[in-house]
Amino acid sequence: MNAIVALCHFCELHGPRTLFCTEVLHAPLPKGAEDSPGQGEQAEEEEGGIQMSSGLCTHSPADGASAESSSPGPKKSDMCEGCRSLAAAHPGYISHDKETSIKYVSHQHPSHPQLFSIVRQACVRSLSCEVCPGREGPIFFGDEQHGFVFSHTFFIKDSLARGFQRWYSIITIMMDRIYLINSWPFLLGKIRGIIDELQGKALKVFEAEQFGCPQRAQRMNTAFTPFLHQRNGNAARSLTSLTSDDNLWACLHTSFAWLLKACGSRLTEKLLEGAPTEDTLVQMEKLADLEEESESWDSAEAEEGKDPVPPAAAEGREPVQPPAGSPLLSDCGSWQPRKLSVFKSLRHMRQVLGAPSFRMLAWHVLMGNQVIWKSRDTDLVLSAFEVLRTMLPVGCVRIIPYSSQYEEAYRCNFLGLSPHVQIPAHVLASEFAVVVEVHTATHTSLHPAGREEDQPLSKYEFVVTSGSPVAADRVGPTILNKMEAALTNQNLSVDVVDQCLICLKEEWMNKVKVLFKFTKVDSRPKEDTQKLLSVLGASEEDNVKLLKFWMTGLSKTYKSHLMSSVRSPTATEPRN
Repeated sequence: MNAIVALCHFCELHGPRTLFCTEVLHAPLPKGAEDSPGQGEQAEEEEGGIQMSSGLCTHSPADGASAESSSPGPKKSDMCEGCRSLAAAHPGYISHDKETSIKYVSHQHPSHPQLFSIVRQACVRSLSCEVCPGREGPIFFGDEQHGFVFSHTFFIKDSLARGFQRWYSIITIMMDRIYLINSWPFLLGKIRGIIDELQGKALKVFEAEQFGCPQRAQRMNTAFTPFLHQRNGNAARSLTSLTSDDNLWACLHTSFAWLLKACGSRLTEKLLEGAPTEDTLVQMEKLADLEEESESWDSAEAEEGKDPVPPAAAEGREPVQPPAGSPLLSDCGSWQPRKLSVFKSLRHMRQVLGAPSFRMLAWHVLMGNQVIWKSRDTDLVLSAFEVLRTMLPVGCVRIIPYSSQYEEAYRCNFLGLSPHVQIPAHVLASEFAVVVEVHTATHTSLHPAGREEDQPLSKYEFVVTSGSPVAADRVGPTILNKMEAALTNQNLSVDVVDQCLICLKEEWMNKVKVLFKFTKVDSRPKEDTQKLLSVLGASEEDNVKLLKFWMTGLSKTYKSHLMSSVRSPTATEPRN
């Protein structure tokens, strides 16, 4: 987290002063800032991924005389014991975070002049003008230019101070206002813990000093003596003296470094995907049905004393030898597409079949008509279905991959057949079916796959026929025209075309939902439905047929949700 944590003190002689600050360094250390060898290496210890050492730089900006003339720190003459944290020769503290290669550096003042100015201004505002009621507690202030500050002011007991207490604050400065506000509860709890520990140590020292030499009675006896004169220069005492803790600054460095690390890692950006799509809901419902069916098979087999059917076989992931004369997979919903490379994409299929044949095939797919492939190559049929099914919502796909007999259209809209299977004459003449016959290619093939990458298809030719051929000048459904525009645009990669297709399907599924709610749930009249279709941009005949077919792919979850909302009391109120 790009922030600075600092401990500030209001000195009665010099005003607000920065005592100790910890900053984050993502880049190499500044010039002169190096890890001290020897004692620092021996004193290393690790906690929470942070490696501790006591070396930093060869000089401190607070040592006055030894500091460079350009140092932003105050001069030595302007400091007292209460204004100084580290000794003049102390190098400061540094911690290494091995996980992120970030360094946490602590000293009395930031070495960079601009950072020193920001911390100095925040210190002054924290202990002067920006004060919460009661003078103790958290407060937020700042601006875009000088950063935003979380400040928590508090008092430390001191038997020699005016009012027997001194005023301090712990401030956190960062440029990200939203992040700082979101971190308020975390910072408040952790900083409050540091303050309680400091106040507890100081209270023990205060009570011991008061027990040995009560200051209140002594001050009452010398009430008319000038206050500063009677203290004989004891107006300023260091925080280590007030808490009787020689390791105070090392402990504060550890606490501040951990605070910066923990606060930076507690808030992360997450991708919110929103509500599940209809395809996701349908897939979840199919998976639940398969699990339920598998459990029923297991219980039935257990009752008969037989071995249960493996779930993988029940889901159709393993090839099972079918009985003679039966389809390979009679359960359409259990088919899982295999990763085949015969047809690589819709664009590839369009290149192989040719634009007119592909348009006819795609039109029948989108309209929900039965698509029949006849071929000896089962892998080719499965690959074709795997590509074509991407044009439809998951709920509209019913596949029998390969069968030795014809299956009716109500059972499947994708059917694979061996070449010798006879298709009924009424199906061949029907406008609701399209047949793709795969023959061995000849030298006069109309659409040979001649490219090197199409070698698996170079031995085939494809004949697409239908009882209702799609005229070349037919407008067709809007989604088909947009799909063909994406497929013919060579500037779009295959992955981009896939994403375009997903967006198109989501767009038209939203129209399907509106139409379902309007017609099936609200039961609006036909005239209103025509107006709605016009508003949706789907008043053409092909678009209407597509919407009605896609309506069958809506999930049970969505339909039951709409029906339950209709039955609720709020839904029965009359419409205005």
